[in-house]
Amino acid sequence: MRRADRLMQLVQVLRDGNLHKAADLAAVVNVSLRTIYRDMETLAASGVPITGERGIGYRVTAAVTLPPLNLTMTEVEALHLGLSAVGQSEDKELSAAARALSAKLDAVMPEDRTRAPTGYGFAVYPFADAARGFQHLPTLRQAIRTRQKLSITLNSELRTVRPLQLDYWGRLWTCIVWCEKLKDFSELRVDQITELRILPSLFVDENGKSLADFNARRVNAGS
Repeated sequence: MRRADRLMQLVQVLRDGNLHKAADLAAVVNVSLRTIYRDMETLAASGVPITGERGIGYRVTAAVTLPPLNLTMTEVEALHLGLSAVGQSEDKELSAAARALSAKLDAVMPEDRTRAPTGYGFAVYPFADAARGFQHLPTLRQAIRTRQKLSITLNSELRTVRPLQLDYWGRLWTCIVWCEKLKDFSELRVDQITELRILPSLFVDENGKSLADFNARRVNAGS
């Protein structure tokens, strides 16, 4: 398994908010404890809001608040995009200012948070190239809102999906979909989408294919 895929799998395990022992995480992804410790450090450095330590366990913490503001997912996206773009500017002064602003925002973030990243937009490996997926976010949001199917090319594989929800994990955007090819739910990394097209066909909630069904499955899996 590639390291990026392993880290993504660990995020999926930790996202239930429960405390997970390092030994249990190591068993899930079939690696050593030492590798899990390094992976937790990498995820934390990438902005995934992980708390915990060796010998105790790890968890992803609670929801997004920026005192005295509560941010919507779209507002977090706008902030992320803006700081990421300016931070990578060739203008050194603007780039430094974006990074300084990122640090100031991070300093006032509460300790408990799930979706807001530390150091907005300045990720380390393996999610440093997540910005490639930014171009797809407006189309994904539109398709979710209008309940239209999508034609998606992901890792050279063409799929027809029903987009259900966008999620944000430390600069990594994912989209929960019902995949007609797999006949099952899937959580796609937006940065791995190479082509995206809205199809004219609409969809309605069907038993076993809705977001409520996905959430119920997630709850059952964590119990």
